[in-house]
Amino acid sequence: MASLKELKGRITSVKSTQKITKAKQMVAAAKLRKAQAAAEAARPYSQRLEGVVASLASKVGVGGSPLLAGTGKDQVHLIVVANGDKGLAGAFNSNIVKAAIIKANALIAEGKTVQFFLIGRKGKAVLSRTFPGLIVAQYDTTHVRTPGYDEAQAIAKQLTDLYEAGQFDVAHLFYSAFRSALAQIPTEQQIIPVKVPEGGVATSDATVDYEPDEESILADLLPRNITIQIFKALLENQASEQGASMTAMDNATRNAGDLIKNLTIQYNRSRQAAITTELVEIIAGAEAL
Repeated sequence: MASLKELKGRITSVKSTQKITKAKQMVAAAKLRKAQAAAEAARPYSQRLEGVVASLASKVGVGGSPLLAGTGKDQVHLIVVANGDKGLAGAFNSNIVKAAIIKANALIAEGKTVQFFLIGRKGKAVLSRTFPGLIVAQYDTTHVRTPGYDEAQAIAKQLTDLYEAGQFDVAHLFYSAFRSALAQIPTEQQIIPVKVPEGGVATSDATVDYEPDEESILADLLPRNITIQIFKALLENQASEQGASMTAMDNATRNAGDLIKNLTIQYNRSRQAAITTELVEIIAGAEAL
């Protein structure tokens, strides 16, 4: 059985940890409001842009751009895994990596070649161990507090350069879609070549005249659409990470409280037992005299 000094030290240590987890929970809750607002604001724009691209593609045809038509092959798949750079966020990072691993194994089972492009550093250890030698590139986000549009633009440029160099045929983006502080959904989205529904998606019922012409506008919008979809994924990840962190720290604070309560009961029982033993020894000694 632990001594009274050891129990008292453990109680003090757990109380200190509880203060840290409580503080981190409050910080995550404050950051979550801003991150959630940014993610929700980006969704309509990204969806509308996809609709405009689909509408233009239905008029021009997919043969107008490699980003629409693809390479004509479906052999090499690039899996873009968007993770965070920090831990203490529950299963946020591991759920994204798990979804990417399931997709990679399914593609390999079909005889496809799989490569990985990593955003952030948290998924690298697991993926490099599971798929050694298949990580072709990594975009480091540790130099910024929160990745934004500039980072999304740089990532999109790297991806399109790899695509134009013939490094892959299809790119799949994995990120965590934010639903609430308790629910973050690992999500897959094909970003290269841009998926266009059959027949396209009309942006409105009215007849639209484009200037200068559909081909020129589509050529400008396709790279921008890839950037926006990556930017949306980064914003969703930021909100998901803060929600997962808040929930994880809340659970840790509650668990610390339960542990403190149990240790306090154990401490009091040990203290009472020690006092009782001392009294018995004093009484026995007095009777012997």
